[in-house]
Amino acid sequence: MEGRSRRGSAGSRSAMVLLFSCFLCAASQPFIGVNYGEVADNLPPPAVTAKLLQSTSVSKLRLYGANAAVIQAFANTPISLVIATSNGDIPSLAGDPNAAAAWVAANVLSYYPASAISTISVGNEVLLYGDANLAAQLLPAMQNLRAALAAQSLVDKIKVSTVHPMSVLVQSDPPSSGTFDPAHADQLRGILGFLQQTGSPFMINPYPFFAYRSDPRPETLAFCLFQPNQGRFDAGSQKLYTNMFDAQVDAVRSAMNREGFAGVDIVVAETGWPYRGDPDEVGVSVDNAKAYNGGLVAHLRSLAGTPLMPGKSVDTYLFALYDENLKPGPTSERSFGLYRPSDQAMVYDAGLAKSSQSQGQVTPSPAPASKKPAGWCVPKTGVSDSQLQANLDYACAQPGVDCSAIQPDGACYNPNTVASHASYAMNMLYQAAGRHPYNCDFRQTATVTSKNPSTASFPSVLKRWWLGWLRETRLHCVASWHTAALAVVTCVVGARDLRKGMPWLYYSALVTLLYFVDLSLTAFLILMWCLFVYSFLES
Repeated sequence: MEGRSRRGSAGSRSAMVLLFSCFLCAASQPFIGVNYGEVADNLPPPAVTAKLLQSTSVSKLRLYGANAAVIQAFANTPISLVIATSNGDIPSLAGDPNAAAAWVAANVLSYYPASAISTISVGNEVLLYGDANLAAQLLPAMQNLRAALAAQSLVDKIKVSTVHPMSVLVQSDPPSSGTFDPAHADQLRGILGFLQQTGSPFMINPYPFFAYRSDPRPETLAFCLFQPNQGRFDAGSQKLYTNMFDAQVDAVRSAMNREGFAGVDIVVAETGWPYRGDPDEVGVSVDNAKAYNGGLVAHLRSLAGTPLMPGKSVDTYLFALYDENLKPGPTSERSFGLYRPSDQAMVYDAGLAKSSQSQGQVTPSPAPASKKPAGWCVPKTGVSDSQLQANLDYACAQPGVDCSAIQPDGACYNPNTVASHASYAMNMLYQAAGRHPYNCDFRQTATVTSKNPSTASFPSVLKRWWLGWLRETRLHCVASWHTAALAVVTCVVGARDLRKGMPWLYYSALVTLLYFVDLSLTAFLILMWCLFVYSFLES
């Protein structure tokens, strides 16, 4: 990014985005979902979970099976459901249309439409396991399930898809180079053709956490956590990426486009960040989990989309609703939960609760409805200009942040310092992202204050107006030509009057008057130049 690059969106557009965001914060959002894993022995009753989700902005729930109690608990709620077959069900579903019809009867017809089932996922990450026989049966199983839905006139209501890991890509960096693994190419082409024909989405599990684990550099962490960073430029698409989530999703988009399936939508079936892990696991902490999930939620709410799919947020299911305490593997595998199963309190605030959004709260602790967090993000003292410049460039590149006011001739251009411009841009991002403290971190170079930094006393406002007026009057030009103009006028008038026989006394009086005016104007200009210099030094 060159110099003080700033986003050139119009102020009215930014205002509209911020206004629309206020309405989004008060209601469920169609692009935010959550995964409900059940590999645990301490989960609350499904009815409690249904009540919990209705207090949040989550509008979608993805199950890894078709638990009847859970499906029934969400009857007559605004939460839509993704249900799933197990991988073990695939051979029978593929080989026997009657088995598919029976599955639909037992797991869909028994609950729909009271329970808003939107999608059936056939298995989960089937291509990950290297079972060629199972992979070959995936598409026939999907086709038979759709035929069973068609027999019940439900194909326009319920989609059929399957979920893939990011490992189906053999190339993903840069995003424009995204390419499917040739080992899975035939299966994926068949599946994508089915999805395109039926209007169903391609479901994928991007995890920036795993990308960071394989490249644990500080700049990679910032890129993964939606924190200030220099971005990564994709020369193939000429797009700048400021976060790993967009880069991974667009890599999938590029791979699909390369195969000729640009019209198939993408759904992020899983993404998340663990808040706890083993001592040898990098990047696992509450702060990082909060930064990732909170940053992702704010990014989705901005409606910015990705560089290759701008203007629309990808439907995204966060992983996960609760920890799953019976999962094998490292501690991180059991530490992705957003809520504690014991009391349904937030493990950390990712900005999902309707109450915390509408009241501006940033912790799960109860607080009076009238109490709001401090409202302005400003740089800390002692931060270097280079770091402030990086913050400025990052903030102005984010969706919903309008930095036109700190462009030359903008209302907030003066004082023209990196600190002043960075403060403006950082606060704009903080406001646009929902005023969460983690949006005012900037690698610990910023802080939230209750004092409005833009508030100025009348003398300072008058001084800024005076300084601007002096600059606009171009006094240096006036000072250089006014004397010459008076001399020309004097000579012309004097020559004309002398030809008419006017007395020399009259001419002398005219010259004296004109030069008295010249002297007065010169003194006035000197005074204003002194004030100009004083104002400039004070600013």
